[in-house]
Amino acid sequence: QVASVRHVCDARGNFARIPTPKPLVAAMSSQPEPWTENIVLMSDSYKVSHYKQYPAGTEYVYSYFESRGCDNEGWDSVCFFGLQYFLKRYMLGQVVTQAKIDEAAELYEAHFGGDKAMFYKEGWQHILEKNGGKLPVEIKCVPEGMVIPNKTVLFTMVNTDPKCYWLTNFLETLLVQVWYPMTVCTNSRFQKLSIYEYMKKTGNTQWAPPNGVGFKLHDFGFRGVSSVESAALGGT
Repeated sequence: QVASVRHVCDARGNFARIPTPKPLVAAMSSQPEPWTENIVLMSDSYKVSHYKQYPAGTEYVYSYFESRGCDNEGWDSVCFFGLQYFLKRYMLGQVVTQAKIDEAAELYEAHFGGDKAMFYKEGWQHILEKNGGKLPVEIKCVPEGMVIPNKTVLFTMVNTDPKCYWLTNFLETLLVQVWYPMTVCTNSRFQKLSIYEYMKKTGNTQWAPPNGVGFKLHDFGFRGVSSVESAALGGT
């Protein structure tokens, strides 16, 4: 459909008639698109079939998370931070529903070329029916914000239902994302320590805000990270 006609002229004085199209109205909702996380899908797909590979009679799997170290000289510790976000955002309360199990079953069947046996649907049904859709795991951790030597346990996880021995390491994929806020936090700490040393060496005597270290390190990371969630985690 044409709304009007424009006349344009080239360098030689030749005129042409160019129709102006009507503006297109995008078929967009006036509300943000809803997003529902599905914990049954929040893992590496190779872990989906791991329930088949545990020795017969396995009831509990106890796993731990640590920093393996750093090549930077003097960076011998980490500032632990970020676990609470992932627990409260993705794991608290009833996070398993029948709709999520059915969605996962359909997706995994397609992903594994029609092989329905790769997905442990019975295990997730057990969590829904016997645990009310709540994840039967226990997590222990050091206090967030604490500075811990490298190669030291930062948090542990174990299943509390013996029939869910496979769940501990299924959840690893999600929880190892704690490395990101922890790494940003650790980098920021070491940068502030470096700034502090050079402020002392150059004669600074006013340490109260806005003259202290806290106002000298600025974060412009929002624009460069992969998502709004990454920006929130790294900027906290």
